[in-house]
Amino acid sequence: MRETRTETLHPRNRHRGGLDFKLLSKASPALARFVAVNQWGNETMDFANPAAVRALNTALLERFYGVSHWDIPKGYLCPSVPGRADYLHYLADLLASSNKGVIPRGPAVRALDIGVGANCVYPLIGVCEYGWQFLGSDTDPAAIASAMLILAANPRLRGKIELRLQPSPSRILGGLLRPGESFDVSLCNPPFHDSPETAAEGTRRKWKNLGKAPRKQPVLNFGGRGAELWYPGGESRFIRKLIEESAHEPARCSWFTTLVSKKTNLPGIKAALTNVRARESRVIEMTQGQKTSRIVAWTF
Repeated sequence: MRETRTETLHPRNRHRGGLDFKLLSKASPALARFVAVNQWGNETMDFANPAAVRALNTALLERFYGVSHWDIPKGYLCPSVPGRADYLHYLADLLASSNKGVIPRGPAVRALDIGVGANCVYPLIGVCEYGWQFLGSDTDPAAIASAMLILAANPRLRGKIELRLQPSPSRILGGLLRPGESFDVSLCNPPFHDSPETAAEGTRRKWKNLGKAPRKQPVLNFGGRGAELWYPGGESRFIRKLIEESAHEPARCSWFTTLVSKKTNLPGIKAALTNVRARESRVIEMTQGQKTSRIVAWTF
C-alpha cells in the first residue's frame, strides 16, 4: 500500500490562506454577530458554538462555491468545509493518476458520496470545483429530505446531484445501486464511534480541549446524530464492511475511497484489502491545522 504525506491543505484548496471574516461576513451577514477580536487583535469566532459554525459554513459555501442557500436541521452534522474540500482535491489527483496526469472534469465523471448527510457538502463543492455528477446516499430519510431542500433552493445544481435513500441500514452498497450503474470514484466519511456512549464521551473530551466547562449533555460544535457519529464496531468495522461489499461488486467504482480518522485502524484495513485481493491500494495523509487524517483508496 503506497503512502503519500502532506503538511498542509491541498495546493488547490481555496481555504489555504485562512479565514477572512470581513469578506465572509459580507457574503453572509449572519456570520458577523459571531465574530470578535481576540487578545492579539485578530478577528475570530467561538468555534465551540454550533450556531457560529453553521453561519461560517453558510458564508464559505456562498462566497467560494456559489451556494446561495444552505441550512441543516438542528443537531445534524455540520462539517468543516476546508476539510471536505481537501478530500475532493485529493480524489481529483487520484483520478488524474489514472488519466495521464490530467484531472478529469465535467459531468462525464460520476462520484458516489456514501453518507451524504443533511449537509450535502461534498457534492456541493465537487460540482463547483470539477463539474462532476454526484449520487449521494444516506440511510436517514430526514437527512435526504434536508439535502433535497438545499438542491431545490439552488437551481444551478439541478440535474447535477442525485440523492437516494439506502433502504437497509445494515448495508452500504448492496440494495442501493441500480443494474449497470458505475462510478469513477466513491467517497465516504464513516462514523467514528462504536456506540452512543462513546460518541458522548468523545464530545466531552472535545469540550474540555476547547477549554469549556463539561456538560451533562454535551453539544458538538460540528453536530452529528445517530449514524453520522456511531456504528457497531466503530470506524474500523464500517470500513471493513465497505471493503467487503466493494469486493462483491468491484466494477461499480474505478476507485473506492474512505476517510480514516484513527491511524491505528490502518493495519486492519490493509489486511482486509489484502483478503479481498484489491489490485492496488493507497494511503493519502491530509493535515488541517493540528488535525491529521487520511484517505484510503483501493481498486480492483
